[in-house]
Amino acid sequence: MILFSILPISLQQGLAYALVALGIALTFRVLAFPDLTVDGSFPLGGAVAARLIVQGVDPTLATVAALVVGFIAGCLTGILNTRLKINSLLAGILMMTILYSVNLRIMGRANIQLLYRPTVFTSMENLDMPRFIPIIIFFLLITVVVKILVDLFLHTEYGMALRATGDNENMIRSLGVNTDNATVFGLGLSNALVALSGALVAQDQGFSDVGMGIGMIVAGLASIIIGEAIIKPKTVFRLTLAAVVGSLMYRFIISLG
Repeated sequence: MILFSILPISLQQGLAYALVALGIALTFRVLAFPDLTVDGSFPLGGAVAARLIVQGVDPTLATVAALVVGFIAGCLTGILNTRLKINSLLAGILMMTILYSVNLRIMGRANIQLLYRPTVFTSMENLDMPRFIPIIIFFLLITVVVKILVDLFLHTEYGMALRATGDNENMIRSLGVNTDNATVFGLGLSNALVALSGALVAQDQGFSDVGMGIGMIVAGLASIIIGEAIIKPKTVFRLTLAAVVGSLMYRFIISLG
């Protein structure tokens, strides 16, 4: 009985945070970049989406805006590292710290309630069925689509250059690839996925809070480690699949605990 009671919430949260795991996999596994911006870009997505929704903007547009702002935040981390020559770990810490103040500025206060505001989930909540069913399906579709798009991108010419940047930066630079631009774009893409997750989670739980990103990098890394223990990431497809499966397993373990 306990397993049946925690399974829906584990699936819902696991799929919601799978985008975070995919984003972290791009930086840690593909780019070999220890990016700590995640703890700031996750609440950034929630802050932007919540503030725009409160201002009367369509929830879908607000979610897209959160994705774009997350991309910009990731690119700024890359610029700190590649242009200003700041250590990769320190660059992520600096941007994470900066984003804490930025998120407070965006929201105007520590949190924004969305319980009585329209969100991307409003139409699903009005269906004649338990709330978790359509929301799990929604998160599943989003996760599958994002995973497929990431897989396709990493098999393109630029995607392979991105992978090569993480594997052997000197070699790919000798072939004429601008590794600095590749790093900046990879970090932007990673944090765009993280911010998208933050925007969707904020709408799902009914509020955005400035502290909702605390420990997100740890949870994401744990998901990747668990997933790779189950699915050996020998290919791009298996790497992204391991991130998604790991996120599901991590949330299930947390719920069970």
